[in-house]
Amino acid sequence: MQFLSLSAAASSPAAAVLPPKPFKPLSSAAPFRRPSPPPPSPSPVSSPAPPPPPHRPSPPNPLASKLWLSSKLSPPPPETLEQPEPSTHTTTSTTPPPPPPELEAEPRRQEEFRHKGKVFVGNLPLWARKAEIAEFFRQFGPLEKVELVRGHDDPERNLGFCFLYYGGDDADAAAERAVEVDGVDFRGRSLTVRLDDGRKGRARAEQRARWVDDGRRREPRSPWHEGRDEACREFRRVVESRPDNWQAVVSAFETIPKPSRREFGLMIVYYAKRGDKHHARATFESMRARGIEPNAFVFTSLVHAYAVARDMRGALSCVEEMKSEGLELTIVTYSILISGFAKINDAQSADNLFKEAKTKLSNLNGIIYSNIIHAHCQSGNMEQAEELVREMEEDGIDAPIDVYHSMMHGYTIIQNENKCLVVFERLKECGFKPSIISYGCLLNLYVKIGKVAKALSISKEMESYGIKHNNKTYSMLINGFIHLHDFANAFAIFEEMVRSGLQPDRAIYNLLIEAFCKMGNMDRAICILEKMQKERMQPSNRAFRPIIEGYAVAGDMKSALDTLDLMRRSGCVPTVMTYNALIHGLVRKHQVERAVSVLDKMSIAGITPNEHTYTIIMRGYAASGDIGKAFEYFTKIKESGLKLDVYIYETLLRACCKSGRMQSALAVTREMSFQKIPRNTFIYNILIDGWARRGDVWEAEDLMKQMKEDGVPPNIHTYTSYINACCKAGDMQRAEKVIEEMVDVGLKPNVKTYTTLIKGWARVSLPDRALKCFEEMKLAGLKPDEASYHCLVTSLLSRATVMEGSTYTGIISVCREMSENDLTVDLRTAVHWSRWLHKIERTGGALTEALQRIFPPDWNSLEFLGEPSSSISTGESDNYSDSDFSDDEDEDHNIDDS
Repeated sequence: MQFLSLSAAASSPAAAVLPPKPFKPLSSAAPFRRPSPPPPSPSPVSSPAPPPPPHRPSPPNPLASKLWLSSKLSPPPPETLEQPEPSTHTTTSTTPPPPPPELEAEPRRQEEFRHKGKVFVGNLPLWARKAEIAEFFRQFGPLEKVELVRGHDDPERNLGFCFLYYGGDDADAAAERAVEVDGVDFRGRSLTVRLDDGRKGRARAEQRARWVDDGRRREPRSPWHEGRDEACREFRRVVESRPDNWQAVVSAFETIPKPSRREFGLMIVYYAKRGDKHHARATFESMRARGIEPNAFVFTSLVHAYAVARDMRGALSCVEEMKSEGLELTIVTYSILISGFAKINDAQSADNLFKEAKTKLSNLNGIIYSNIIHAHCQSGNMEQAEELVREMEEDGIDAPIDVYHSMMHGYTIIQNENKCLVVFERLKECGFKPSIISYGCLLNLYVKIGKVAKALSISKEMESYGIKHNNKTYSMLINGFIHLHDFANAFAIFEEMVRSGLQPDRAIYNLLIEAFCKMGNMDRAICILEKMQKERMQPSNRAFRPIIEGYAVAGDMKSALDTLDLMRRSGCVPTVMTYNALIHGLVRKHQVERAVSVLDKMSIAGITPNEHTYTIIMRGYAASGDIGKAFEYFTKIKESGLKLDVYIYETLLRACCKSGRMQSALAVTREMSFQKIPRNTFIYNILIDGWARRGDVWEAEDLMKQMKEDGVPPNIHTYTSYINACCKAGDMQRAEKVIEEMVDVGLKPNVKTYTTLIKGWARVSLPDRALKCFEEMKLAGLKPDEASYHCLVTSLLSRATVMEGSTYTGIISVCREMSENDLTVDLRTAVHWSRWLHKIERTGGALTEALQRIFPPDWNSLEFLGEPSSSISTGESDNYSDSDFSDDEDEDHNIDDS
């Protein structure tokens, strides 16, 4: 130790400037002794003394030229010092010995731990911002990072120093240029700028060495750090165990004295899962205010929050901010963005992001493929989805079960039953066990295509495998029965759900309200609404819309407007869809002018009508045959810059065809082609029905051929309209061929198809064939409706005077059947039939008795048996026109979409 202290003293600058001690000769009285051999231990003095070594100045300080203030306080030693001549009597040398190798290596070791391009800046103003510091020091070279050390208590203030990190090809040169401004004035402070001396890196290396040597990872932590770690562990425990209790999660986070990036990231992830983009952004900004720089994980979590909230514009702004920070998008970021665009049904944007990910990322996984496949399935683009599945399999990526569910959902949207079942079977072949989501896709498919009985069988199969229903599957079955107007079975499913122990949620209550409104039982609908409020369920627009529409259909506009006010008082803001429901209800009651007056109320409320609003009004004018008004609102849609879709053109075509203006209908179809809007089945049905009204079977036939060339599948309404055209033209042979073609493509004639044929046989004066067609309809398991009975009896009565045998018995049997089914005709039909009856039986008889059983109850009290009034039409009854045999029941097929 003495040697080390001596060496240190000799090597220090202060020792170098002191003069050597004068030589003291040995005392003459002391006898001369030969010096003993030196001990084995090293000694700074040896005997006999070697020649004095040349003067070796201390190693120069590499920072001496930069540390201006330090060089002034401790000046360096002179380069040369005159040494006194050694005396001839000297046996020992007073020249300081050379420093040991260990101390010579000190500066070299310090240099090894230096960070290239790192600069220390001290004496900063406490309120200095990182941007201000970076702007000042960027003039010396490319600045990669600024580490501003902030305080524990007040994160808005710093501790007065920071570290700069220069980059580029010559980071050291940039750092040296920055150090030259040491002492410069910055915001009223004289800065201390120094190069990194490697002290921090060396300390860390020594600490790691001590951990290895002593077997201890680190020294005992302070109570503050222990308390902080315990608060962090408690926060993570609350997030994992009680995620629904957001107050507990927030309180646990606020108890952390100084949250790190990890805790801030977990909090942002928690808000992201809830879709709370505002609190996620606030937490993100709080983290940055504390001087914690966000990494790719934190940015991705923030993007996730905006994506869950379906704010993709905000998500893209976060991505731009992420790129400005020099962070690249990860595969997780791309997956979240693609999933967000899939939720808003924007497959084009999702596909663009997927292509970008393929170019920037080397390897893709099954999750990102699952999200892009879901995006295309959501938009009904199943060809592209199938291509992506093929690409994923070629890349050797195993498809997760979510891909199968997405494909099933996509085939459900386009109502392709066969392919949906193929995917379901393939799911089981690949070793996956069908879950409630798998069976839910099948239930949704059969409900959408109207096969509710098949959906019930799938439900029983699901239960046989031990999979229990949830609220979602029950709501699918209830919705299916409501669409079929089978309210008894809908309520039976609801009661079964309650018996199973499930509590109704908001979606179930909304379906019950819709059912009662369709039944016309508005009081029960209001009771369900009040029950929701008692159970602290906030009613949404989905709950109020059917009530408002129900009152409008019933003609009770006062109650409809009162419900609108109740909606506002409940904290639910009316939207354009709410007013659309009100307008739709008025249009269904043929009150188009009152529906137009609702537009003024919308403008007062600050709500702009959309394309669906104008489409509903156009549909009302189309039903009344006012084609001029329909085209007027079509012009408003174009002038407002709203999107033109197939439903708007469908409404225009319906108006043209009902008014018999087929040339105008052709002009509308040409504009559809110009707007690149493809024709669907409903468009072709309307056109075929329009030509059928005019009896133009050749135009109808051309449309059928064009429909097949375009790949648009005809449905039962298409064939029925075509058969109606054949019947109007009197070409019953062609009508029978159309029936055979229907059977070949797998379509069975329905009641309207048979009714159209009966009417056709009546037109060609063949009542026997009409009666035969009626019997075929019953053999097919179909129940005749009033239109069928009316057409058949009218046909038989018109030919009863000529063909008495089978015609008489046919009329009597049909009248008996109508009487057994409690069916009666209206007064207008009774007057029409009485004219033919007077020609057949002037004095009464069995035929008169059979017909009077199905006449109105007040028929006998009226004197209509004489000459009928001139106000009564003598032709065929107008109650059942040609439009009754077309696809008019699909007139409102798009109302739910609006």
